[in-house]
Amino acid sequence: MRRHRQSRILATLGPSSSTPERIRALVDAGADVFRLNFSHGTHADHAERLRQIREIEREVGRPIGILMDLQGPKLRIGKLAEGKVMLAAGSRFRLDLDPAEGDATRASLPHPEIFAALETGTELLLDDGKLRLRVDAFGPDFADTTVLVGGALSDRKGVNVPGVVLPISPLTPKDLADLDYGLSLGVDWVALSFVQRPEDVREAREIVGDRAWIMAKLEKPAAIERLDEIVALADGVMVARGDLGVELPPQQVPILQKRIVRAARAAGKPVVVATQMLESMISSPVPTRAEASDVATAIYDGADAVMLSAESASGQYPVEAVTIMDRIITQVEQDPEWRTGLAASHTPAQANTPDAICGALRGITALLAPAATVAYSSSGFSCLRASRERPGTPILGLTPHLATARRLALVWGVHPVPFEDVHDVGEMVQHASAAVVTHGFAQPGDDVVIIAGLPFGRSGSTNLLHVVKIPK
Repeated sequence: MRRHRQSRILATLGPSSSTPERIRALVDAGADVFRLNFSHGTHADHAERLRQIREIEREVGRPIGILMDLQGPKLRIGKLAEGKVMLAAGSRFRLDLDPAEGDATRASLPHPEIFAALETGTELLLDDGKLRLRVDAFGPDFADTTVLVGGALSDRKGVNVPGVVLPISPLTPKDLADLDYGLSLGVDWVALSFVQRPEDVREAREIVGDRAWIMAKLEKPAAIERLDEIVALADGVMVARGDLGVELPPQQVPILQKRIVRAARAAGKPVVVATQMLESMISSPVPTRAEASDVATAIYDGADAVMLSAESASGQYPVEAVTIMDRIITQVEQDPEWRTGLAASHTPAQANTPDAICGALRGITALLAPAATVAYSSSGFSCLRASRERPGTPILGLTPHLATARRLALVWGVHPVPFEDVHDVGEMVQHASAAVVTHGFAQPGDDVVIIAGLPFGRSGSTNLLHVVKIPK
């Protein structure tokens, strides 16, 4: 079941997409990877959806990736005596650790980590940034603030502290329990929320190990300040524009999106652009023109994947949302300017053998226009480095490990195929030639480029490039 596009679609499952029939329809429409949002649903719900995905994977004969998205810390005020209060601009408002119900003068904020990180003049955002407070005085258990932007404040609304690194782990007790369960199910990717520092990724890596790949969600301004370090430690990154857009002015988000995509592409790490891509399709069968342009912009920038959230999880038109996203991507990739833009934004490879091989691959595909590239990869490394170059041919990723194939389902240009291991170059050429024909990438007489690492099975050893003509 070959995709005739290089960029990938990540679709979230939820109430609107929980039956085998609907999940199969999403795959047929173009979904390559599914997101299980552990902020919602029970463990049993996610286990059943994963089981259904694996069954459909067997039916279609194509590896399907599964990403579990951890909730992360949720910073919220406590209850209010009347359920809702009005805060007027210029008024005083106190936040403290007192669990008593709040009123128009104070509210509980049961997060001592926030008070520990405050400074005079720090701004606090409430309810997704609708209300804004300035800290005038603070202590270990309180903050006296002035309301800068007022409005209605209800129970349990969220609190954001932009520009401040909070002394808090991205993994709450709930996340740790969810992570243990998701890894036991065999998820392929773990999306880590609330990443502020490289140390947050290291903390998750100690738990996850090599059981899944880690995707750092970039949603905190503090993470952007150490972007390259975080990208280097993670297996992939997500431009989480929802929370990023709360803590930063909206005009900065497009600029940061491009910066994150460039950093990930330079490092050869998969990058996903997420949040509100086709938001109107939650209740409309067609997107706005601005939304279509938003998806197209991410593809022109060279993102590996674009993501649907509520559109596919709880919207009225989940299949239609995936279908139109597939059509937008396909149309963009047929535009000659897309390839021109990818070439213009390409960054030099690193001075090592694997990148030298893949850099040569990029030149060969441009010069010879072969039908396909075949990358033999046990760990996925060769496929990732080949994908970084954005070659002019699709990449058939042959791997002896199904887990690796599923992880590669998110990677630009890679069409993963679980395949038996090979033991010598002759066997490699024979299997590669057969695979590209079987999977519809080439015909007898076509040229194919093969990359691999010798000796076979050693991760990160890409050191062989071979051009072959498929026998007629």
